[in-house]
Amino acid sequence: MEVVKIIPCLDVKEGRVVKGVNFINLKDARDPVEAAEAYCREGADELVFLDIFATLENRKTRLDWVRKVAEKLTIPFTVGGGIASIEDMKALFELGVDKVSINTAAVRNPKLVREASKEFGKGRLVVAVDGRKNPPESGLPRLEVVVKSGTESTGMEITSWAKRVEELGAGEILLTSKDTDGTKEGYDLEMTKAVAEAVAVPVTASGGAGKLEHLYQAVTIGKASAVLAASVFHFGEISIPQAKKYLKEKGIPVIT
Repeated sequence: MEVVKIIPCLDVKEGRVVKGVNFINLKDARDPVEAAEAYCREGADELVFLDIFATLENRKTRLDWVRKVAEKLTIPFTVGGGIASIEDMKALFELGVDKVSINTAAVRNPKLVREASKEFGKGRLVVAVDGRKNPPESGLPRLEVVVKSGTESTGMEITSWAKRVEELGAGEILLTSKDTDGTKEGYDLEMTKAVAEAVAVPVTASGGAGKLEHLYQAVTIGKASAVLAASVFHFGEISIPQAKKYLKEKGIPVIT
């Protein structure tokens, strides 16, 4: 088994880290710079920064927010939200961002995935995939891709989309279940496993971590290469060292 990464996520709105449930009812969590510094000290393997309202508000990523965090980081840093062009990506890389994450823009313009992979290398390109489960009578795929912070249906089956972005040149997939996001009831293991088994690139599980066991399940049952969490880390319910110790004791290789 490859080394499993532990990744905190900063969902940023109006310059503050926020967290909600099912992508709504957002509550203030902390200052992003303060959070970034703390996670570096604790030994996080990477950090993900999502400007969560950029696409909904039809604007670019707020570079001033990113710059403040980038200046303090000593670990790899991925940024997503409002990225829709090669130029947008270049602006972020110039600030010291290691990887960019595209979601809605990839669905709208799949060619952007190929262009970005060729321009910067697949190792710097993450495709974020948000998914939800639909009832059998809906006429939609059971596991469906949604965009625009989960507000818009695409009608696309999630494993088919994952395979396509891999073929286009995505270096990894950040998979979030809208249904489990913020619930602390565990990752969507069915969705995570389906995507992880459909592609060869690393898949990061996101959405639903509430206790240490959930991290273990995401790796062993969901076949995830990394686990991302927000609420439990932001509010001190689980620390990065606790997560690594727990997984290591369970036989999961982690970076110590």
